[in-house]
Amino acid sequence: MKTASPPNAVAPRGFGKLLVANRGEIALRVMKTARRMGLATVAVHSDADANTPHVKFADEAVRIGGAPSSESYLNAAAILKAAKLTGADCLHPGFGFLSENPDFAQQVADAGLTFIGPRPAAIRAMGLKREAKALVGARGVPLVPGFDGGDQSTALLESKAMEIGLPVIFKPSAGGGGKGMKIARKKEDLREAIESGRREAQNAFGDPTLIIEKYLERPRHLEIQLLGDEHGNVVHLFERECSIQRRHQKVVEETPSVALNAETRAAMGLAAVQVARAIDYTNAGTVEFIMDRDGRFYFSEMNTRLQVEHRVTEQVVGLDLVEQQIRIARGEKLAFKQEDLKQKGHAVQVRLYAEDPANGFLPSVGTVFDFHVHEVGGLTVDSGIESGGEVSMHYDPMVAKLICWGEDRLDATSRMVRALEGLSVQGVRTNRGFLTRLLKHPDYLAGHLHTGFIEEKMSDALQDPSDPVRGKLNAIVATLADYAMRRAADDFMPSITSGYRNNRAMDQFAEFTNGSRVEYRALGAGKFLIEGGTWEVLSWDAPALTLVAPDGLRQRARVTKVQDKFFIHTRLGGGVLIEKPRFPAASDSSVKGGFMAPMPGKVVKVNVRDGESVKAGQVLLVLEAMKMEQATRSPTDGVVKKVMVREGDQVTAGQILVVMNE
Repeated sequence: MKTASPPNAVAPRGFGKLLVANRGEIALRVMKTARRMGLATVAVHSDADANTPHVKFADEAVRIGGAPSSESYLNAAAILKAAKLTGADCLHPGFGFLSENPDFAQQVADAGLTFIGPRPAAIRAMGLKREAKALVGARGVPLVPGFDGGDQSTALLESKAMEIGLPVIFKPSAGGGGKGMKIARKKEDLREAIESGRREAQNAFGDPTLIIEKYLERPRHLEIQLLGDEHGNVVHLFERECSIQRRHQKVVEETPSVALNAETRAAMGLAAVQVARAIDYTNAGTVEFIMDRDGRFYFSEMNTRLQVEHRVTEQVVGLDLVEQQIRIARGEKLAFKQEDLKQKGHAVQVRLYAEDPANGFLPSVGTVFDFHVHEVGGLTVDSGIESGGEVSMHYDPMVAKLICWGEDRLDATSRMVRALEGLSVQGVRTNRGFLTRLLKHPDYLAGHLHTGFIEEKMSDALQDPSDPVRGKLNAIVATLADYAMRRAADDFMPSITSGYRNNRAMDQFAEFTNGSRVEYRALGAGKFLIEGGTWEVLSWDAPALTLVAPDGLRQRARVTKVQDKFFIHTRLGGGVLIEKPRFPAASDSSVKGGFMAPMPGKVVKVNVRDGESVKAGQVLLVLEAMKMEQATRSPTDGVVKKVMVREGDQVTAGQILVVMNE
């Protein structure tokens, strides 16, 4: 079906300077393509991001507000003021923040700039999910049973959920990306899911409106990448498999999908193109589908922006999607037709998050003391952080994207495993080890994927397994690195071996709080006697340590010491060791019966009062950090002794929230 060119199509126009209204790896990725295309670049930044890589890379940068995104990256007026100050003539919104805000897109156009993305009307049409589903359904695209009505009373939402049949999923009508999605499997879960979903939707998108869909058990999450120009041409760039998720947010993405044959791939691509044509869509966009166990697919939503996972499509199709966005925004026609596009090889992407998989995937904040990528053929890394950078509580905890291309799925996955094993991220907890174990799982390698894969297959593999050999190596590496640090800092008589004694029977030792103890004797010339074997330090260029074990194995490690902590990465994995003080001080006992904040955040809801009786599993309060909510539940029946915080309070990790009677 061919449509006429939109009436506002214009002749190609030139750009000179691009402002990227986003942060981190997103902004950096966009600016690299813009620079290659000859455009000057402008970064905007909050106070928390003043020294980040995207700010350093840009030709110009403008501060737009405080650390909270509401004061900076969601501050449209400040962003447009920065564009005027720098003379930018086009603006790329990245993904997230204001990228799917039609009012912002209109403000950009009204300010005389070109918005590198779809028209405001298209964003608005797909941004409200219930209206979008009506448009899509009219085109014959299959829809999941659900409720998209306007009445948002809790009672009606509960009633409609029961009519649809449990389980159901509540989704924000005004946005996607997994924010605000809540599953209710039992009737008694409905109210909490509705209230929590509303808060997250309001916080993330400024609109608490929810829709309801029948929750399909063990479905696949598939999406189709689209490009549409201002001359009526629309093509799809095939599918991405995004079924590996946690908390409804994608963790691993790949293309092609092993679930699709040529016929289904063509049908899904055609359905996605129909969605785009329904709203005269221009620029890059993605139509998301869910597929049941019988291979039937249903429209889920359309993301009217570039996706985090667009890199795997680029690797397999051979196009730079940011370049295509800029060309389309300049008024150019697509230089290819649907039949010109082919898939070559396979690409896998993982999202490296600062989080603790063993603790409910809670975000981890703090300084990244070492960020080092091991070179692997076919590897691309998009990161907005570097050694010495901060993971802030104010933003999404994604640290980097790693993308690997291979001749086939096994080749791409093997390359990714090697890249993850060599990756050093020290100072915050990450999901690096978890991702490695996931990609090695037999069911993942067999392609048996669904959105509940992590909960079903990985529940016993969330925590890094104990490894005595790794623990011993980490202790030795920390000891030898610490020795090298002391020698490097000592300008007095450098020829004298550290630890010199008249009585050579006395060895030195290092002790750590986990019980590890390393006794060693410095033999000189970089050699050490440890447990009857000779270790040799060949080089120390902080934080890189090269050493030879007694069996002759030469290996590299990375060690960063911060106060009494050693952050270590070796060929066997990572670890953290705390040096045991030679003269320990008396410490206060911990507060008994107290629930502590697992991370820095904001108290968004307090459900209990002093003296109130509670049941096991009851939600005491709710914290919000990094755009996600975390409920604190009572593990047993009991009585609240003291509520230590109020709604709206900002709390730090480890702060006592609620004290229970023992």
